[in-house]
Amino acid sequence: QVQLVESGGGLVQAGGSLRLSCVASGRILSFTVMGWYRQAPGKERELIATIAGGGVTNYGDSVKGRFTISRDKTFSRVYLQMNSLKPDDTAVYYCKGTLGKDYWGQGTQVTVSS
Repeated sequence: QVQLVESGGGLVQAGGSLRLSCVASGRILSFTVMGWYRQAPGKERELIATIAGGGVTNYGDSVKGRFTISRDKTFSRVYLQMNSLKPDDTAVYYCKGTLGKDYWGQGTQVTVSS
């Protein structure tokens, strides 16, 4: 059984920073693509960033220039450095790993106060 566990969420003031981590455990320890998504109350789940083999990254327009995705060498851990946070960034942040199918974590709450 594959599990993805996110950590690093919390409450931060606008303009602050947080670093999210996601660790995979179980049968699959190396994904082809890993990414971060978020979902705010009443809104659809939104792509934040993905990272694929070779370190190719892709970012959602709302976070470009503020967030940075990275991964470890084994491609079983992925991180999201979030800078210049805004109240609109408030959401539950989910980690996703893809290897033939998608695996999701349970999410971590990020709250940005104004």
